Amino acid sequence: MKVIGLLGGMSWESTAIYYRIINEQIHKKLGGLHSGRIVVVSLDFAEVEELQRRGDWEAASEILIDGAKRLAAAGADCILICTNTMHKVASEIAAAVPIPLIHIADATADTLLERRITKVGLLGTRFTMEEDFYKSRLRSRGFEVAIPDELDRGLVHSIIYTELCQGLVQLTSREQFQRIIRKLEVEGCEGVILGCTEIGMLIGENDSALPIFDTTRIHAEAGVEFALKVQSHSVST
Repeated sequence: MKVIGLLGGMSWESTAIYYRIINEQIHKKLGGLHSGRIVVVSLDFAEVEELQRRGDWEAASEILIDGAKRLAAAGADCILICTNTMHKVASEIAAAVPIPLIHIADATADTLLERRITKVGLLGTRFTMEEDFYKSRLRSRGFEVAIPDELDRGLVHSIIYTELCQGLVQLTSREQFQRIIRKLEVEGCEGVILGCTEIGMLIGENDSALPIFDTTRIHAEAGVEFALKVQSHSVST
């Protein structure tokens, strides 16, 4: 079994979910007392979030590159960045380490293809929804990507940072996400990407009018797939 490197802490709430899913899936596949071989570098999200707000992505990249190098030095065979937003600097991180980076958008695209989805809604931080680093990766695989209107994008972003990243799960916020997903359904979306690793804390399959694609679970399972048998289709260079 290969060693999975988790670059986490952004937020720690979702990193804990990665750890649980990976171990559950390893146990499910191998049985007995098996669990995952995992190395974790957990960053202080307050430092990263401040740089995000300032638009200083170069400095944020340097923090993550340092973490990725520590994972490689600790014996990790691959890296999972446990956040969608910071995949904005995924190419810089991948170039800085000698081990493969499993890209969250590529793993999600693989799952969408398996489900024969053509148009998908994307929920996440403003950076993920509004900038091109994530959507272009999906479009290059043939998907049409829709995002909420500006008011709803602001609401989704606020709920992520002020509630979910702090471990708060509010019924009223779930209702707002359900409303936004229904609007995406009216726009012709066949599914919705939970494109922030905390959204799965709030929305499950039974809460959504559309099939959901939880990037936390998809990404963690791609790590398990790599650990047990290397599959190149979700590996970024």
